[in-house]
Parts: sequence; structure tokens; C-alpha cells
Amino acid sequence: MNGADTAWIIVATALVLLMTLPGLALFYGGLVRARNVLSVFMHCYAIACLMSILWFVAGYSIAFGGGESGFWGGFDKLLLSGITTDTLSGTLPEILFFAFQMTFAIITPALIVGAYVERIGFGFVLLFSALWMLLCYAPVVHWVWGGGMLADGGIFGETGVRDFAGGIVVHETAGIAALVLAVFLGPRKNQNVPPHNPGMVMIGAALLWVGWFGFNGGSQLAADGGAAMAMTVTHISAAAASLTWALWERVKFGKSSLVGMVTGTIAGLASITPASGFVGPIEALVIGSVAGILCQEAVGVIRNMFKIDDTLDVFAVHGVGGIFGTIMIALFGAGTWAAQLGSLAIVGVYTLVVSVVLVLIVRAVTRLRVDEDTEVAGLDLAVHGERAYDISS
Repeated sequence: MNGADTAWIIVATALVLLMTLPGLALFYGGLVRARNVLSVFMHCYAIACLMSILWFVAGYSIAFGGGESGFWGGFDKLLLSGITTDTLSGTLPEILFFAFQMTFAIITPALIVGAYVERIGFGFVLLFSALWMLLCYAPVVHWVWGGGMLADGGIFGETGVRDFAGGIVVHETAGIAALVLAVFLGPRKNQNVPPHNPGMVMIGAALLWVGWFGFNGGSQLAADGGAAMAMTVTHISAAAASLTWALWERVKFGKSSLVGMVTGTIAGLASITPASGFVGPIEALVIGSVAGILCQEAVGVIRNMFKIDDTLDVFAVHGVGGIFGTIMIALFGAGTWAAQLGSLAIVGVYTLVVSVVLVLIVRAVTRLRVDEDTEVAGLDLAVHGERAYDISS
């Protein structure tokens, strides 16, 4: 065990949890109508709790178990079987590696929340998220990070896919699942209501930005120069994408919005995520600068061309950003085109199929969409019996 590495990953684990609670909750909560903000908080919080238990029970074993299958890790580490304070994963206590990866298993299904807010049944959220994490996310983790079929020595030969912190594993999978759910749900009754609290959105985005240092820097799994470089390129990409998103908004609409600028931040962060361990500051500047415009245009394509109500633009920002960053790894010579494009295709098809099947199964068990009266009145009071704001005082 290396004490410095251990200390850093303890901090990184806390930072990645911060991304979901409260970062993502505030970011998404501020973007919806005031009558739905508590439902967003509830979705994020409940997913964090449920994924933690499921990762402990089976998710970690499926992703990082010792099985020799290229598809999944097996069941040898169910309930952390055989893992003690003395068990190591590289230079880290394995129990710490478990906890660090658990925070990734929390935020990935939580990202999907942005696609279905304001109209989905709470029971559906819990059951779908649980099954999706175990049957979609955890196997993909094994393929890429657990020594599975897309890693070095797998189906792409000695040089497997390069995905440092989750462009494929986190952002592509969440983005595609979000798109599937948005299509099945159909559009909201009223899509033209502005965010109820842009200040809350900014605070959430800022917390995500800070937490992302643990997300990308922690993925080095060591306290060294590689972690420092990952943090640096993460920051540069986020800053560049924020500026180009705001600039492109001004070119198109004559004004730069706060919500737009901080959405650009998230686009830059998602795009640098897969590449953060393989590129330097100049490449990060390029990735972020392009991402701010690319992801903004993707928002328009999804909304206006395909008429899909992905409410908070999960696919356009996270999905497109993660896919773009994964491709840029090959463009900058840090990975092979076959492995990068092939892995994107394999994971994309698998995620699409699993997500569609799970929607069909879960909606047969519990209601997918709330009734029209609940949607119009807002989910906070109707579903959870609470209000975010006391408008009478």
C-alpha cells in the first residue's frame, strides 16, 4: 500500500460523491420548474442510496470480479467477499478502490435523471436505475476497466480502448439511456418554461467542476504527475468550453446566458473525461473549445430536428461530449481508431438494446409516466407531499 496514493483517492472519492450530492442535484434542480425541484432532488438522492447498496451487493463483483470472462467479472466478490483492510488493488486498499468506483456507479444513472424530469413515475426511476446499473453499466465497466473484452489484450489486440475516466463507460452509456427514456416518455405538456433558478444551476455546475478533479484526477489511482496533469487538462477544457458556448450563443442569439455558459462547462468536462489521462494542455484547449460549440449544436439537433424532449439535454451534452472526447484520443494519436470507434459502437449498441428491453420490462411492472393532472400540478406535492418554496410567506 502506498500512503500518498491512498490519501489522494480518499479525497477523490469524496469529490466524486460531491458531484452527485449536491452538485448534480442542484444543477438539474435549478433547471426545472419550481414545482418539480424536490422531485429532482429525490431522484438524485434515492439513486445515490440505492446504487451504493447494489454496488456493494453485486455491482462491484460484476465489474471487477476475478472471473476470466471477457463479458463480466462474475460473483466471487458479492458482498465484498474476501476483501479486508489488508486486501490491495494496486497500491490502494481494495476497499477504497471499491468506494471510489461506487461513486461512479452512483453518478452514471443519476446523469440520466435529466432526460425524464417533470413527468416520470418515482417507482419506475428506482427499478429502472437498479436494473440498468447492474445489467448495463457494471458489465461495460468490466469490458473497459476490469480487464474485459475491450481492454488491452481483448478483441482489439494488445492495444485496447483508451477511456481514462468514463467517456464511454459513463457518458456514452448514460447519454444513450437518457435518449431511450426520452423517446419512450414522449414530450412534456409544456416545454417552454425557463429554468426556475439559474443561480442554483450555476452553483450545481460549480460543484460539478470541483468534483470533476476527483473524477478525472482520481482515475490515475495514484498521487503523481499523471493525476496533476489530468486535473489541469480537465480545468482547461471546462474553461474553454464555457467561453465558446457563451460566445456561440451570442453569435446566434445576441446574448450569452448564465445557464448556457455553465452548460458549456459541463460539455467541456464530459468531453475531456476519456482523454484526460492521455493529452496535454494544448489538446485540452482544442477539445474544450470545440465541445462548447459541438454540444450546443447537438442540443438544437435533438430538440428541433428529431423532436425528442431530452429535458435537460443529457445526450447532447454528456453523450455527444463523451463520444467526441473518445474519438479525439485517436485523433491525437493516444489510441487506435479501431479500438476507439469499435468500442463506441459496441457499447452504444449494447446500451441501446439493454435500455430498451429494461424500459419495456419495468413499465409492465410500474407506471412509466405520471398522469396528466400530476404533471401539470408538479411532482413535488403530488408524489412526495412537499413543496420546495412556501409561496404564501
